Amino acid sequence: MTPSRIAALREALASRVVVADGAMGTMLQAQNPTLDDFQQLEGCNEVLNLTRPDIVRSVHEEYFAAGVDCVETNTFGANHSALGEYDIPERVHELSEAGARVAREVADEFGARDGRQRWVLGSMGPGTKLPTLGHAPYTVLRDAYQRNAEGLVAGGADALLVETTQDLLQTKASVLGARRALDALGFDLPLIVSVTVETTGTMLLGSEIGAALTALEPLGIDMIGLNCATGPAEMSEHLRYLARHSRVPLTCMPNAGLPVLG
Repeated sequence: MTPSRIAALREALASRVVVADGAMGTMLQAQNPTLDDFQQLEGCNEVLNLTRPDIVRSVHEEYFAAGVDCVETNTFGANHSALGEYDIPERVHELSEAGARVAREVADEFGARDGRQRWVLGSMGPGTKLPTLGHAPYTVLRDAYQRNAEGLVAGGADALLVETTQDLLQTKASVLGARRALDALGFDLPLIVSVTVETTGTMLLGSEIGAALTALEPLGIDMIGLNCATGPAEMSEHLRYLARHSRVPLTCMPNAGLPVLG
């Protein structure tokens, strides 16, 4: 990690549109990893950071070749609740660091070729447990997110991206876990939060975008926005609200397409 690279990212986020990548899981699956690749934990994409870094690298390379500024780490499920379903919650830090390291290597290789700065966003996904509904204790989730963030920073992430959040208490656990990690390590990285607003017009547990902004902006985040669940048309109203009321820059990652039930 270099302070100049982080400063350049902050400057870019403040002054222009910074383009990030797209889907990760579908591109990994397209390469048909085996059960052995998953260490018998079928579908645990984060394990591939260690067993098949070549596959993960190839996804990052495709996105950089397409011209993006940033790629997200393959760590969407590197949290307590998601890894807990595979009975490996103790591997949060290990898999987070490995995912960031693979992305960092690819970003640096592309940057060395043409001198253009490339950045790595450390992906912190929502997991599978909603603390508001009592699925998991808030403190357990928060502390695991801290380990998640510490691994991402150790592996070379330039920013932390709390994404696809559906429960504001889970979002808070992620943000405060990330903040604790940055404080403990003595780093000042951009902290980005992206919530998911369903086609109903609210987050999964009923929170409107205004409630999300009110709850999250005081936590000292650097950007706020939306991702997943809907496409650009459905997101526009919520983005207009954020554009009017947010004091921090916005992020938006709409779905390229939506599933159709046959």
